Amino acid sequence: MPDTNTKQRILLVEESATLRYILGKLLQKQGFELLAVDSFMSAIDALQNVTLNLDGVIVGWPNYEHFDESTQLLVLLDREPYSEMPVILLSNDAEVELLNWMSTRKKTALVPWENYQEVSTSLHTLLSPGSEQVEEWRQTFKSDKHTRVLFVDDSKSIRTYYKRLLERNGYQVESAESVKQAYDIAINQPVDQPFDIAIVDYFMPDENGYVLCQKLRDDERTENIRTAVITGTYLDSVIRDCLQAGAVECMFKNEAEELFLARLSAMRRFIEVQNSIEQQRERLQAILESVGEGVYGVDNDGQLTFVNHATLNVLGAENDDSLLGVSALNALHYTDDGSYSNDQLRDAYGKDAKLRCWETKFKHHSGKSIPVECTVSPLKLHGKQDGSVIAFRDISNQKLLEEKLRWQATHDHLTDLYNRRYFESNLEKEIKDSQRTGIMIAMVYIDLDRFKYVNDTAGHETGDRMLLEISRVLSKILRRSDVIARIGGDEFAILLKNVDPALAVKLANEYRSALNNISVNGVQQNYHVHASFGVAMMDDENMTAGDLLANADIACHIAKRMGRNQSHLYDQSSDERNAMGTELGWSSRIRAALDNDNFVLHYQPIVSMADINLNNLPAQDGAIWQSHLSDNDGAFHYEVLVRMRGEGGELYYPSSFMPTAERFNLLVELDMWVVENALKQVAASDNPTGKVTLSINLSGHSLDDDDAQSNIIKLIQKYNVPPSSIVFEITETSAIANMEQANRFIRDLCAIGCCFSLDDFGSGFCSFAQLKNLPTSLVKIDGQFVKNMARGATDRAIVTAMNDVAHSLGRYTVAEYVESPEVIRLLKICGVDKVQGNYISRPLTELPCVNIVNLHKRASSE
Repeated sequence: MPDTNTKQRILLVEESATLRYILGKLLQKQGFELLAVDSFMSAIDALQNVTLNLDGVIVGWPNYEHFDESTQLLVLLDREPYSEMPVILLSNDAEVELLNWMSTRKKTALVPWENYQEVSTSLHTLLSPGSEQVEEWRQTFKSDKHTRVLFVDDSKSIRTYYKRLLERNGYQVESAESVKQAYDIAINQPVDQPFDIAIVDYFMPDENGYVLCQKLRDDERTENIRTAVITGTYLDSVIRDCLQAGAVECMFKNEAEELFLARLSAMRRFIEVQNSIEQQRERLQAILESVGEGVYGVDNDGQLTFVNHATLNVLGAENDDSLLGVSALNALHYTDDGSYSNDQLRDAYGKDAKLRCWETKFKHHSGKSIPVECTVSPLKLHGKQDGSVIAFRDISNQKLLEEKLRWQATHDHLTDLYNRRYFESNLEKEIKDSQRTGIMIAMVYIDLDRFKYVNDTAGHETGDRMLLEISRVLSKILRRSDVIARIGGDEFAILLKNVDPALAVKLANEYRSALNNISVNGVQQNYHVHASFGVAMMDDENMTAGDLLANADIACHIAKRMGRNQSHLYDQSSDERNAMGTELGWSSRIRAALDNDNFVLHYQPIVSMADINLNNLPAQDGAIWQSHLSDNDGAFHYEVLVRMRGEGGELYYPSSFMPTAERFNLLVELDMWVVENALKQVAASDNPTGKVTLSINLSGHSLDDDDAQSNIIKLIQKYNVPPSSIVFEITETSAIANMEQANRFIRDLCAIGCCFSLDDFGSGFCSFAQLKNLPTSLVKIDGQFVKNMARGATDRAIVTAMNDVAHSLGRYTVAEYVESPEVIRLLKICGVDKVQGNYISRPLTELPCVNIVNLHKRASSE
């Protein structure tokens, strides 16, 4: 067994640069040392270098016809010193010749490209002592006796040469000098010791070799002998005569020994498979099921010719008696309306065409439909179309996950109500319908009064229970035609259909009264929360969804100023001026804060999962960070968070001032303030160069701004901070108007050493497009999925899926909103790289100095 402290060296042969990169990342993460080449010739040259000291070889097999280099590579891998070396082949369409080669070679495995992540598991298996079980399994599949060959040629020297060659390679050989002698030998063999293969010279004095092929084929005593003709001259007529006489192979005396033996090995493999089909059926089914997929075959007319057990299991059928010989269309395909239009699977049966990843539905024995993904390959025998082979897999779980993701994209994760994104989209639709039909609609904006007090005094768990109870009560009393959504932390919205102003206000008051009766038990007391209701009517044909939402928001603010727990109907003549005054007031405060440095930066630590001892997780928040300060060598990572200081010294969080900053085009200026002051803090903290990494949030407006990039570069140079110490976080939902310019912005800053992270990954369906299109190196998984992982399997599955996608594209992952040791353990199982949240440490008001940390460490050790 290899030394576990030494990295095992693997040769990767793959022509595609993208696939090489994905496999390379996967293998390096598993601790392998990788030597990657981009062609078969490069692999051959590398293998002929005896100083490589390889432990294994992985070959990405091409999807086109084999060429000379690939054959040479297989021959080389069969020779010393590589004949015992583990080899994994990655292929979508493994041809028969390739499978035959695998069957006669030790420590060889085939992995479909769609399951490429299993490469590391297969490699560990082949490299471990237990891999000998693979060879034992192969030996049980093969016959225990040696393959017996009858070699027929009128030349004694040729008979002697090939007899020795075959015996050296494990064959039992008898020879004959004529068709008559060979036929007599064949028919007089003991019943339990028949010949398996006859290799016959085509040109002989008395009768040509194809005559013997015909006799062996037509005699029931020898009909199972597979015949091959060998000749020194290539003639089309010779090949045609041989094939018509029953020969399955045509060999040439002047071809390389390796190729001759490879052809013979292929014939031997067919013999082993086809000897007593009934006896081998169960073992053949095991091979088909080793890929975990259903496999079935059809003839050129679409009739089922075979099915494996996996197919029976998926369909809920007990045996194949009811399927074989039946039309696959009638037996397997499912349709809701009896129509099979645009059924590409049906159209591919028996055709010389391939079909990849075709999604359709199959029919379960119970009558229900099963979503499946199919791959169809044409089956050819002797160059003729002989039906098709279909591999399929049940994608029910995948569809359920997709449905959950779609549901998650439109629903609030805590309350199960619709979220803001869905509500605004639906509001647009309803406004268009209202403008077309004249049916009036109303928008109700609900903001809980003093909800922050509950969170601060009773904790977020109590606050969450209150939000759930509010959602339950509102959903219960809501009219069927109306739509409710949670559009913020403590904000809800209701769309009322077919109402006039009087009815809208009446309904709003009913809902408000229902909330007055809600009480949630805390540790020391019961908590009641009231709400302010703002009502706005769709009473202007030019009104947009944004206008209606803003009007309801304004009415809600007025209801709060009226004393809270009130309902207010928006009146454009008086309320708009009032609301504008409020907005202008906030914009003035933001401007004053920028001019007078009244913004404050906090720093929340981000810790590598590798630095956390999962066997001794503390119960108290912040203990992990304190331990990290004591044990770390001085490399620290923080996210920079901005707050605004009010006139009375109170701190406002971004949710209070960011919407106004965006509305009044102050986001770019605010971003630049944060960047400059964060860099200034690093420069002033006396930390060693490169020991502190800062994650700084940038808005989409900055990515679209023509001057933002040059200003950031000037600030980096001004404060002499290494660009590699800066990670700019881009929120997935940020409004990036010009994706091309944003890409250029990111690439130019990456070129000088900065990094970029995609924040709130998973909060919307644009996640994967952003991840693919933006050159980021980190991905921050949206905290709404992370913080509820311990409560249900859905969020765990989503986090795992997002982490796997990010890793497959070469990105590191960070999980935010980590608030308990249980979540830490689950994130470790998911494979997340870094974590951040109040359980690790609450945001720090100052940037710690590494030198002071080290000084404390030395003092404590003394």
